[in-house]
Amino acid sequence: MSQAPERATTDVWPGRPAPLGARFRTGPDGVEGTNFALWAGGADAVELCLFDDDGREIRCPLEELTHEIFHGFVPGVRPGRRYGYRVHGPWDPAAGARWNPAKLLLDPYARAVDGDFGRLPPEVYGHHRDHQRQDLADTVRDDRDSAPFVPKGVVVHDTETWVDDVRPKTPWADSVIYELHVRGFTMRHPGVPAALRGTYAGLGHPAAVDHLVSLGVTAVELLPVHQFAHEDHLLRRGLRDYWGYNSIGYFAPHAAYSATGTRGQQVGEFKSMVRALHQAGIEVILDVVYNHTAEADELGPTLSLRGIANPGYYRLADDPRHYADYSGCGNTLHVVQPQVLRLITDSLRYWVQEMGVDGFRFDLAAALARSFHDVDMLSPFLAVIAQDPVLRRVKLIAEPWDVGSGGYQVGAFPPLWTEWNDRYRDTVRDYWRAALPDVRDLGYRLSGSSDLYAWGGRRPYASVNFITAHDGFTLRDLVTYEAKHNEANGEDNRDGTDDNRSWNCGAEGETGDPGITALRRRQLRNLLTTLLLSTGVPMLVAGDEMGRTQHGNNNGYCQDNETGWIDWSLRTDPAWRPLLDLTRRLIRTRRDHPVLRRRAFFSGRRQGPEGIRDLGWFTAAGKEMTERDWYAPGATLGMFLSGRDIPQRDAKGRPVTDDSFLAILHAGAAPVEFPLPAQPWADAYALLIDTSREDQDTAPGTVHHGGETITVPERSVLLLRALPVAATVPLSATSSATPSNR
Repeated sequence: MSQAPERATTDVWPGRPAPLGARFRTGPDGVEGTNFALWAGGADAVELCLFDDDGREIRCPLEELTHEIFHGFVPGVRPGRRYGYRVHGPWDPAAGARWNPAKLLLDPYARAVDGDFGRLPPEVYGHHRDHQRQDLADTVRDDRDSAPFVPKGVVVHDTETWVDDVRPKTPWADSVIYELHVRGFTMRHPGVPAALRGTYAGLGHPAAVDHLVSLGVTAVELLPVHQFAHEDHLLRRGLRDYWGYNSIGYFAPHAAYSATGTRGQQVGEFKSMVRALHQAGIEVILDVVYNHTAEADELGPTLSLRGIANPGYYRLADDPRHYADYSGCGNTLHVVQPQVLRLITDSLRYWVQEMGVDGFRFDLAAALARSFHDVDMLSPFLAVIAQDPVLRRVKLIAEPWDVGSGGYQVGAFPPLWTEWNDRYRDTVRDYWRAALPDVRDLGYRLSGSSDLYAWGGRRPYASVNFITAHDGFTLRDLVTYEAKHNEANGEDNRDGTDDNRSWNCGAEGETGDPGITALRRRQLRNLLTTLLLSTGVPMLVAGDEMGRTQHGNNNGYCQDNETGWIDWSLRTDPAWRPLLDLTRRLIRTRRDHPVLRRRAFFSGRRQGPEGIRDLGWFTAAGKEMTERDWYAPGATLGMFLSGRDIPQRDAKGRPVTDDSFLAILHAGAAPVEFPLPAQPWADAYALLIDTSREDQDTAPGTVHHGGETITVPERSVLLLRALPVAATVPLSATSSATPSNR
């Protein structure tokens, strides 16, 4: 509990209005101390509240005001000191004004946070939650002190540089993204020391990094690591916010992921993690949530922005007592306001320049692109990012939708941006569960989604291709369940999407039926192979490469337990090791062959003296696709990728050439006879991957002549490399790609 506050025991010098936040520095006459600066537009006064190790609060009025920024320099305040703010102003919820100096507020620019946002008592709310009129509860101010119940900001020493860190700077076209949760990735990892599991240090540990390196991914995309708060309704049910999409501190690494301490140590630990990943050639991308905060709607707690300047930070509804909600989480940041833009861009630059990260995935990015109401691709947010000399050079990924009207914007974001392509996800899922009416959409998705991205200078890598993400079924569950099973979330299975586009292969849930089990594993191989052979940027979800399951839970946002954590025993399980081996093989194949990592869209035109196309499409009859074929029902599609027609040059300006490949995708329930394209496409083909086989080491090497008819097994993908004449060997006129007939 906090002791009775005292007035400052030392003078508060004027200090500076910039930079915002708490910055330890040397002041006048060489005196060390900390400069505090807080934008609080419309407020009457601001008190800086310092806390000692005994919890005693010392209040220091910030009497200097420059352009709505309250500031002051406090001599003697050093790194590790905890602090917060009390902001004075009118209480008029009907006008959107919710100032309440009884509530201790977290600095939006705090570099570290000490404490946990657990169960929040009534004192933390700016209004009386227990008012007899619930419809008026948020209008009656609660004057009880919240300081004893809320985490505090921490002064951090910004001295570490990155002169010894080498960023991988992987080109977009060469990237393979691996989405993971800092805590869940290492909580059950046997090679990570128990004290480091679930932490930044655990993710940076060699045992964790080695898996990423052996897999071949080029970047990790971390679920939110900004300081976040737990939702009260989860805590009441004995659950916790696991994913972290409930941010409250945009500069602070989430303290609970620190193994070394929460008085600023989490900052150094995060940097060490980034450095370890960089040394392994792996980039770090953060999933960031700038569309809303943990303060929720008008009935939510007063933790930071609401009490600092509610009308300045949040989009208010036509009735300003309420919030405009484009996030589905109760509030939306008012990104067209200069101070909000500054908060977001200052945060982004901080994570790039001082924390070493390489890019960002923006949750509900369409909400950030709204001007006043509509999504606007010329919005202030997108314009500011485009001209920023730091941010325009890092990886920018949009989740291109929000929950508001007109919020679905897949394919609409401007150059510099890549996008999560849910059209890819849905098409590939539908194809492998035999639910596509034709293969036209599949052709677009396999070749980079030119129908969405071939405009304005965008390239195939604008499409981040994914089949699964943190939100939804795991890959294994996608072929094991047709309905969600979210009972453990405590919401009567109402939460989570019902549009899973999954197929359980004949039984709901795990089964001992060997036929169903074999089919499910084949489908997993089909899905992974499709993803990693597609043009664009593939994104895998941690654990999918070795059969992780959430037992049918497609909304594991509150499952901070073995449901949400990776089961590392799968890595050595003989039943799942082949899937891991195949994933590694596919990523290695992608890395070794630039034709699978194209930086420009295919032309589809006949080129060169042979007159072949850079991309050829074939029916199950081995004939080139006609316009009519694209709209006809079909389960089979052949895709020829020419390595002779890659429109790019290497670092020395030399043309890039590669092998040519033929991929045959067949989602039918029975085998199909497929005549291989002959000259001018190829003289012969060597089989590299056959997903009908669990063990790929027995598949490669078989050679087939062009024009030869092969049997493509039911529900399988074959990848064949085109061979020159000298590489061919005599074979019979027909042969089979099935194990029993080879």
